[in-house]
Amino acid sequence: MKTYVGIDNGVSGTISILTEQSVYHFDTPVKKEQSYTKTKQMISRIDYVGLRDGLMGRLMGNSGVFCLLERPMVNPGRFKATASALRALEATLIVLERLNIPFQYIDSKEWQRYLLPKGIEKDELKKAALDVAKRLFPQVQTKDADSLLIAEYARRMRL
Repeated sequence: MKTYVGIDNGVSGTISILTEQSVYHFDTPVKKEQSYTKTKQMISRIDYVGLRDGLMGRLMGNSGVFCLLERPMVNPGRFKATASALRALEATLIVLERLNIPFQYIDSKEWQRYLLPKGIEKDELKKAALDVAKRLFPQVQTKDADSLLIAEYARRMRL
């Protein structure tokens, strides 16, 4: 039996796990701390222990685990957002590697093209994804459904 993990990368992302019998969906565990720069500001980081324990607890006893991880946004014009995305990616990769979970990257456009209706404008993508996910997974209450659709894409593609 195959188990699919979908990760919407980033500190505001979510994680979904699909098995034949169950659907798990949870916010990426994060922690806030003082920034490493001279400016007084807080940053959000992935809570490594929370992420590791969240995955381990939900994957116990499942075989054939595969993770599809959304490629992080990298935009030199948005330095802070890019730095946050890359910090989140590194922490997530460490957890996946430590748990021996095979993974592959996916661009958001790929799963969106396959699962969302044609003609959706960029500013409507989040709402469209939420609408589709609510139809596919009515038992899940969420405000961010990207990871559900990433995992569903992996399942449909039999990755």
